[in-house]
Amino acid sequence: MVEPAVQCAFTGISRLKLFWALSRTPHGLLDMCTPAFAALLWLGAFPPAEVILIGILTTFAGYTAVYALNDVVDYRVDKEKAAVGVLTAASCDIDGMIVRHPMAQGFLSFQEGLIWAVGWAAVALVGAFLLNPVCVAIFLGGCVLEAAYCRLWRVSPYRTLVSGAVKTSGAMAAVFAVDPQPSAAFLIALFFSLFFWEIGGQNIPNDLTDLEEDRRLQARTLPLHFGVERAVIIAGVALAAAVVLNVIVFQLSSLPHGSLFALLALAASCYLLIWPGLRLFQCRVRSIAMALFNRASYYPAAMLGVVLLSLVI
Repeated sequence: MVEPAVQCAFTGISRLKLFWALSRTPHGLLDMCTPAFAALLWLGAFPPAEVILIGILTTFAGYTAVYALNDVVDYRVDKEKAAVGVLTAASCDIDGMIVRHPMAQGFLSFQEGLIWAVGWAAVALVGAFLLNPVCVAIFLGGCVLEAAYCRLWRVSPYRTLVSGAVKTSGAMAAVFAVDPQPSAAFLIALFFSLFFWEIGGQNIPNDLTDLEEDRRLQARTLPLHFGVERAVIIAGVALAAAVVLNVIVFQLSSLPHGSLFALLALAASCYLLIWPGLRLFQCRVRSIAMALFNRASYYPAAMLGVVLLSLVI
């Protein structure tokens, strides 16, 4: 139950912001650049207007639903975190820009969060079907993997691998939305470039940021299982692999002057991933891990910018 006093404190636009917080919309908008970047990179041109419009709506609905699903599945765990006060601490990461886990903190009811997630999932399913039925299967698979990822929090540190697979699903679906028969080599390179970006730039830095909280609540994460030093090394290797594979993705794409813009993408990748990764290797502290997470979150937007630049020049 949501306390009446809490309900009265959030009305109108402020209440709507709670739902955006549930879906981590600031971060979700950045993640939306991933499928756009992947589709344009493979196609090497802008798709028809109707595909763009349906694609934008479907992508927004999909990311909104999946991020909300995370809080729905993790509701009990997040309530535990709220009970010990870890959710009320100030957060400087992108995910905490509005309110962290509003359902667990009592700002939204579980039923409201569930309806929000299911509603946006329905919109995403309709849009995915209109684009390509294969996209429906990819979206449903991503939802199942996201739920499994949440359930593995106290079970296995290797849930990180599941997270990597989830983050690739939007890009995979986007490629099939613009071409029913894409290159297998391109898909494989794209999958692993995003897979390693998620592990090295998002998942492990986020776990390092929440290290003490996770230890207190007996979570099983890579930093707790292998130690901070090894986790940082794993993150560094993953980031290096992501950067190398991204260059290969550009080479395999249909992008005009792909080699030239691969160099620009490489420069952006080094700034957003390699440089903050090196800082984390030198100084393994929470603030540096959070800085890596935040900067790596802009990686899809930067790659989309490079692709758009190549298409308009």
